[in-house]
Amino acid sequence: MTTIYSALLLIPLGITMIAPLFVWIFRKNVNLRESISFVAALLTFLSLIPIGLGVLKGNIYTYTLFEILPGINVKFCADGLSLIFAIISSFLWFFATSYNIGYMRSLNEHAQTRYYICFAIAIFGAQGVALSGNVFTLYLFYEVITIFTYPLVAHHQDEEAYTGAKKYIVYLMGTSKLFLLPAMILTYVLAGTLDFRLGDIAKGIFPPGTNPIWITITYFLYIFGLAKAAIMPLHNWLPSAMVAPTPVSALLHAVAVVKAGVFSISRIILSVFGLQAMNHFNLGIPTAYLAAFTIVTASLIALTKDDLKARLAYSTVSQLSYIVLGVAMLSPFAVTGGLAHIAHHAFSKITLFFAAGAIYVATHLKKISLMNGLGKKMPLTYTAFALASLSMIGVPPVCGFVSKWYLVNGAVDINRVILLIALLASTVLNAAYFGPIVYKGFFGKPHPDINLDEYKEAPLTMVVPLTITALISVLLGLYPDPFLNFIKTLGGVKWPF
Repeated sequence: MTTIYSALLLIPLGITMIAPLFVWIFRKNVNLRESISFVAALLTFLSLIPIGLGVLKGNIYTYTLFEILPGINVKFCADGLSLIFAIISSFLWFFATSYNIGYMRSLNEHAQTRYYICFAIAIFGAQGVALSGNVFTLYLFYEVITIFTYPLVAHHQDEEAYTGAKKYIVYLMGTSKLFLLPAMILTYVLAGTLDFRLGDIAKGIFPPGTNPIWITITYFLYIFGLAKAAIMPLHNWLPSAMVAPTPVSALLHAVAVVKAGVFSISRIILSVFGLQAMNHFNLGIPTAYLAAFTIVTASLIALTKDDLKARLAYSTVSQLSYIVLGVAMLSPFAVTGGLAHIAHHAFSKITLFFAAGAIYVATHLKKISLMNGLGKKMPLTYTAFALASLSMIGVPPVCGFVSKWYLVNGAVDINRVILLIALLASTVLNAAYFGPIVYKGFFGKPHPDINLDEYKEAPLTMVVPLTITALISVLLGLYPDPFLNFIKTLGGVKWPF
């Protein structure tokens, strides 16, 4: 591993930081205003390519922007884990922008400039979290995401929206102040640094002889402080946030918010504690059991929901814990599956929410029970939904299969039968709550109150993005190497591929 001190890391951050300003400047020209997001997404993604190529060659990039206090600075880094999240958030921003245009214009939504500004700042926060070089920097950008997604959740500005947004901000800001901030302080006191250990995920930053009780307390403060990961019981904010417009739900569930949560937990486990300390202090398996409980319980709740977005919300709660479960099992197989699922879940889940929004724009239907036969009128949307559903279930050749393959092998590798049963049970439950939507959409008898002849596909600005993201889910199942190669650059263990 070669560490390179480079200001290249500031380019994607700079692009995403100034994009909201240009959205505001061109607010009176809607076409130009919306084109800013396209250009910014493309430039951000392109700026990450040279960094990604360097990381694949064995380089680690770092850059310290400024120091606040001795040992506390704003620092950025790029390794394989950084690039997974940074690439996903910039790449999917492009598709989300196209989808936003179709959705917001079709429904003639109000406050669109505010909406696009907050959306862009959320991507800036996601890039900052991805490229954070220490806990302090991660904390700052984690809070940026929370603050600027609040107006998106409250976008409709009615009683339901304000109630959901209030729960959103209380959960996320409350846990970060009560748990995450103390965890950061304890880390600095115990380790003398907040910098991530890069290039070796086996070793953490805590020196030998550190009091195991304080290590354990600090660890669980992190787990509960990073509530964006939606681990039960700190998950309820996520279904409540479904009052937001569907593109915001896609942003929350696939691109920025929840991915920031599971990414941060992965970063803390791998680059602060390290696999050896996690195993030595027996921190991994309790976390894995908590994640397994979340996976199964959220899947059971999803089965009971007739509202499509609510079902997808509880599916997200379940699927996020696959990532936490994989990393917490500490096996190279399992860690591979967990980290790969950061990417694989993103493409599949954004497709599902894009499809849900397209259905709403075309039909104004929210209830699954009213959607029988709709696949015949919206074949592209429903085919994309079907492909993404197969990924969530874990059916080859869609990318979710790759994640689950490594996770199942990880559970076998550490000989944890309960975790294996949870993974297999969740697969059955995934099929139980996604299968009927697809089957009845294509083959179900239309509801007597619904006239299917009134409906057709949503605008192309919505259908094209969801079709492409669905196809990418298949391509990543057939060729998973792009993200697996980034995982392979994380040193300290022998990877199983």
